[in-house]
Amino acid sequence: MKKTLVLFLFGFLTQFTFAQKDPVVMTINNKPVTKSEFLQIYTKNNPNPSFDKDSLDRYMELFQVFKLKVAEAEALGYDTLPRLQKELDGYKKQLALPYLIDSVQNQSMVQEAYNRTATEVRCSHILVKLDPNASPKDTLAAYNRLLGLKARIEKGEDFASVAKSKLGSEDPSVVNNGGDLGYFTAFQMVYPFEEKAYNTPVGTVSEPFRTRFGYHILKVTDKRPARGTIKVAHLMISTGREATTETRQNAEKKINEIYDSLMAGSSWEKMVTAYSEDANSVKKGGELPAFGSGTSQRMVLEFEDAAFALKKAGEFSKPVKTQYGYHIIKLIEWTPVKSFDNMRRELQAKVNKDERSKITQDSFVQKLKIQYNYAYKGSKALVSMESQIDSTFFVGKWKASSVKSNKTLFVLDGKKYKQQDFAAYMEKNFRSVRKDAAPVVIKQLYQQWEKNQVLAYEEALLPAKYPAYKALVQEYHDGIILYEIMQDQVWNKAVKDTAGLRAFFMENRSKYAWTNRIDATVYECKDEFIAVQVYGMLVQSDTVNSKAVLDVINKDSELNLKVRMNKFEVAQTPYLQNRNFTPGLNPVYSMDGKWYVVKVAALLPPAPKEYTEAKGLATSDYQAFLEKKWLEALRLKHKIVINEDVLYQIGQ
Repeated sequence: MKKTLVLFLFGFLTQFTFAQKDPVVMTINNKPVTKSEFLQIYTKNNPNPSFDKDSLDRYMELFQVFKLKVAEAEALGYDTLPRLQKELDGYKKQLALPYLIDSVQNQSMVQEAYNRTATEVRCSHILVKLDPNASPKDTLAAYNRLLGLKARIEKGEDFASVAKSKLGSEDPSVVNNGGDLGYFTAFQMVYPFEEKAYNTPVGTVSEPFRTRFGYHILKVTDKRPARGTIKVAHLMISTGREATTETRQNAEKKINEIYDSLMAGSSWEKMVTAYSEDANSVKKGGELPAFGSGTSQRMVLEFEDAAFALKKAGEFSKPVKTQYGYHIIKLIEWTPVKSFDNMRRELQAKVNKDERSKITQDSFVQKLKIQYNYAYKGSKALVSMESQIDSTFFVGKWKASSVKSNKTLFVLDGKKYKQQDFAAYMEKNFRSVRKDAAPVVIKQLYQQWEKNQVLAYEEALLPAKYPAYKALVQEYHDGIILYEIMQDQVWNKAVKDTAGLRAFFMENRSKYAWTNRIDATVYECKDEFIAVQVYGMLVQSDTVNSKAVLDVINKDSELNLKVRMNKFEVAQTPYLQNRNFTPGLNPVYSMDGKWYVVKVAALLPPAPKEYTEAKGLATSDYQAFLEKKWLEALRLKHKIVINEDVLYQIGQ
């Protein structure tokens, strides 16, 4: 009795002490949310958090909505759906990876990555494709084929010629680049390729080596100090690879006219908006993601060289020709290679996601074996399993049930791993080994399985060992089921419920109306002289169409005139706002450096939108309506209690 009382008091005091350290800020269905959990999410979503009462109240309202949706998803069993469990398991594997590596070796990899980030290497390569599970015969054939190509190069043949020759490189890009990959640095190639490139002297052809793509040889043609990272914008006139000579000439003429206009003082942003044919960047003023040393972004050599030749922010290049067309490049920012301390965290994250991290796992597994008192017991048991392998194994018809015994193969932290466990793994993973003698197959599969089991054991302990990992897993869990239930209850429901959507539209039809519009043709002119020409052509004849005007005005330059035909909402169109248009041809006017001629076919007064015209906006509004009604029901279904005393102490 005394012992029981002592244990009870110890447990009570432990819980009480923990509660004092991490009090509960909220409960939902009696499930506690601690102060630390709320604070972690609050600070993550608020980079510059405020801890005054109003700020905390506003965020708590959002937090309650989030928790209500997650609670409902769990109540409906979304977290038990196999598809979502599989998705979460995939994320958990990614999140666990940084915790399942040898930290000492990992740091060495980080340092190596930084050293390579400071140096760029240029090389050419020849690839012979090879499946990762290719037979020994095919593997030897690929290896010998590359040895033959290497011998031709060493006898004096040009590397690019050999790469492009029949039975040369199987890299599709060889047709255009002769195997030349340009300059690259750490993380821009798969790690085995990067390793060989940095360890091969300039001017030397490597021995054949293997990556997941097949066998390669490479020749290092140059190494240089890294040029740093650069951010630029560009204006592009595109030409496809199949473009005709006339198309290329017109594109070159157009880019030169744009360049001349920029040199004369035209606005970069306006010229990009008006003429750039890169749809991905035009809305950002032509801005591209940063590229260069230490980034995953790479550019074709001509573009990269022209970009790094720019010296001052705002400076732009002369037209540059690449395989994609013609570019004018504007420098936004250049950053030299950062110090190791400034790059450490970024490099660490990349190493953790890269093939490098897998290299450190073998030594980590050995450390885990020591930590958890690993004992191998499988000498005889594995030999007995060799006789179980027959021709059915390699075609996926072999069954684990054919192994009748269940002897222990190894012990880890007191847990026994047995033949039946291994046999189940063999049945599922027969494709991970090539066809070979039974002892070879068993050995390869056992090494894979044992390593996986040791890592899986450690992975299962991660939530208890590392609170940050546990919190991340919970965040992914909540995010996955939240997205799914929102799809079902709000987003897809609004789209699929066509009758409900139409009824919602009819009930709220007054919200969906056109303002004053004009049915018109708008001629946007480069300058006043061109605008007067356009006006003159249109005033002379009512039958002159926009194509005829374009043919005359843009005969010498594609930049002179742009034509738009539409039903325009005047208040929503900047270059039409605050003007009194009349039917027919309206007077020439200028706005923001451009000149306009507007020919109005009809003035369209305010009018209700038809269902088809308002469907997009109505769908969005209907989704908001459905979510509001759904949340009202959830607040009645799930009980939330806020501990305001704890909430208002956050940040103190």
